[in-house]
Amino acid sequence: MAHLNITARTVSSLDQIKTAALVALVPDRKTMPAPIKALDKLLNGTLSQTVRNGDFTSAIGSHCWLPGAAGIQRVLLVGAGSNDSPNVASDKKLAETLAKALLVGSATEAVVWTDGLTQKMKQPERLLEQIALQLALAHYQYNHTLNHRKKPAKALKRVAVSPGSLCALAAARRALQVGAATGEGANLTKELVNLPGNICTPRYLASEARKMARKHPKISASILDERKMAELGMHSLLSVGNGSDQPSQLITLKYQGASPKSRPYCLVGKGITFDTGGISLKPGAKMDEMKFDMGGAGSVFGAIHAVAAMKLPINVVGVIAAAENMPSGRATKPGDVVTSLSGKTIEILNTDAEGRLVLCDALTYVSRFSPVEVVDIATLTGAIIVSLGHEATGIFSNDNDLAESLLAAGDRTYDRGWRFPIWEEYHRQLESPFADLANIGSGGAGSITAACFLSQFAEEYKWAHLDIAGTAFRSAPKGATGRPVPLLVNYLRERAGAAL
Repeated sequence: MAHLNITARTVSSLDQIKTAALVALVPDRKTMPAPIKALDKLLNGTLSQTVRNGDFTSAIGSHCWLPGAAGIQRVLLVGAGSNDSPNVASDKKLAETLAKALLVGSATEAVVWTDGLTQKMKQPERLLEQIALQLALAHYQYNHTLNHRKKPAKALKRVAVSPGSLCALAAARRALQVGAATGEGANLTKELVNLPGNICTPRYLASEARKMARKHPKISASILDERKMAELGMHSLLSVGNGSDQPSQLITLKYQGASPKSRPYCLVGKGITFDTGGISLKPGAKMDEMKFDMGGAGSVFGAIHAVAAMKLPINVVGVIAAAENMPSGRATKPGDVVTSLSGKTIEILNTDAEGRLVLCDALTYVSRFSPVEVVDIATLTGAIIVSLGHEATGIFSNDNDLAESLLAAGDRTYDRGWRFPIWEEYHRQLESPFADLANIGSGGAGSITAACFLSQFAEEYKWAHLDIAGTAFRSAPKGATGRPVPLLVNYLRERAGAAL
């Protein structure tokens, strides 16, 4: 993936700037702030004329290109609204507008100039973080399997952000680094999730884990193959890949940013690299989108990449349960009973409820790391889309503090979640006359009963489950979103004691 270089630098006056594109953040004021008046003078009044003509309004979401002057080739005006009391939603919208407009242009480098914003602006670092994040996200483009239609590389290569009087240069650098690292992590997630299932197999994910470990000195990778998993007793996970020619893999990524004695925080990702539904075969329409069913695994890769790039003082263990769910003469059948790593037996009533079968063994496996907290991430149920659409991630937890931390991280990044109950009444749906529990419920509340199933394998530690079936990818335009990497990274930053 192409890399966009985002830095902070001090610009004392407009006549010092030499750039292909100056991005000016313009607040909504009755009277132009002095720095904007200076820019208008440099542009011979074209800025004020553009405002008078109604071609630019200063409202968030508004933008307009103008010819430059002196050492500035062109100017992009971006509306900042009334920025005295911004919130994360307005910061995100401003940053998205800036990034999308800048990335479709032909400028190879740009300067983001913030001098027009008020010095009393609250949480300026959050805006700078969003600018870096949205620039990184907008810079991503998929090319892996394109040939004759290969997209030309984005022209923009470098962006310098001048914090002006908003915050100190060191604080600006840190905010931009956090945003850029989070964006790079989300882009890695998007790339893995967008890859077709004939390329991104369980073994491919294992090779990507080893590649990440070679790239980052504080990351190590280990892989359990099917023989080792069978020896351990992970027959629930293995049952999902029975019908496939692609062997299942259990992938562990360890990031050590703190003392080896410090207990880690664990991320567990569902890595179904393609999901046909198995014997409980899915309808053909949109089955191609089941290559996205490893979005949880992709987000573990992305979050750990970002944590390593930020060098957070925290230990993180990522465990990815990777398998391909295919129908064949070897495939698991509805009514089969398997024994999980925990020793609990599971009656498989529907082979298309396979994500929980791989996750339950992974959740038992992570207990060996003595985790402080465990968060699993999975494109688990279509029912979560019925509940929340494509806006929020479903959050389930056996610990109130962990749930609140994840909700707060989602609010801080506008990668939001919503909490659901996992009451005992829902657990009763999973009762089976032939096993300790069934893999699907007997009534409604499909997302909740799926979380209840997982909770029975996470009783030894603080645990949360993120159902990202509605947020990890889109059908139109088709592709991965990189969510919930911003939420996960912010949560881990908070747990690491990093400034937010």
